[in-house]
Amino acid sequence: MFHGAITALITPFRDGQLDEDALRNIVRWQIDQGIDGLVPVGTTGESPTLSEHEHKRVIEITVEETNKAVPVLAGAGSNNPVEAVNYSEFAYQAGADATLHVAGYYNRPNQTGLYEHFKYVHDNSKLPIVLYNIPPRSVVGLEVSTLVRLAELPRIIGVKDATGDLTRPIRERALVNKPFCFLSGDDVTTVAYNVGGGNGCISVSSNVAPKQVVELQRLCRENRFSEAAQLQDKLFNLHSALFIEPNPAGAKYALSLLGLCSEECRLPIVPLQDSSKASIRQAMVDLELI
Repeated sequence: MFHGAITALITPFRDGQLDEDALRNIVRWQIDQGIDGLVPVGTTGESPTLSEHEHKRVIEITVEETNKAVPVLAGAGSNNPVEAVNYSEFAYQAGADATLHVAGYYNRPNQTGLYEHFKYVHDNSKLPIVLYNIPPRSVVGLEVSTLVRLAELPRIIGVKDATGDLTRPIRERALVNKPFCFLSGDDVTTVAYNVGGGNGCISVSSNVAPKQVVELQRLCRENRFSEAAQLQDKLFNLHSALFIEPNPAGAKYALSLLGLCSEECRLPIVPLQDSSKASIRQAMVDLELI
């Protein structure tokens, strides 16, 4: 279901409120640029500081504007499995295609606890599930054996891997015995991840340069990894500049330069320093985005 360039959408704000018009424009622009899928209300969408109403509204608008043109992988994760089921049920009712689930942050369960969390969500929801494995944010991560065990559940269909371990897709593919989506969670290493057997990336940079990220993933899909690496080199400064300061401040500033939204984030994400803005602007100029 999920492959190629999938954008981890920012959530646009104006004067402290969800900017629904900007979100609609961004979704339509992403589709026009050829994106392969969309992820509303992930970490890049500032899900930790959205109200429940805002969280659900972002999913609703994304599904409406996408209108089945590309699949929508709705962020529904929580360290509280009951809340994760609530968001999953809403995503189902709204018409999303699948849900993305992270777990473990703050309560720091062991591997058995992580398995039981995801199994509970699986058993009490209806949509396909992509697991989000991101130890840098959640402190704990899914071990290969735990992921393989979870993949035995029928509606767990993939993983977004932000572990930084490029052996993961190789080791996991050897043990997962069904069609499965192996998605990188890191723009900088996505070509290497795909060489190891990945089939796409949930990307931050595709907020800003969707056409280029789509092309990079197409080259990987066609096994043209040398050309993909050359394009990755060209995109590297953008990838790096967007993360000089905490995400999504960089992506929002870049989108403001494209006239798609304001650069406004919610605390504790703060406005960028001028030096970071200059780096992002220069990277965009070099790519002829502005």
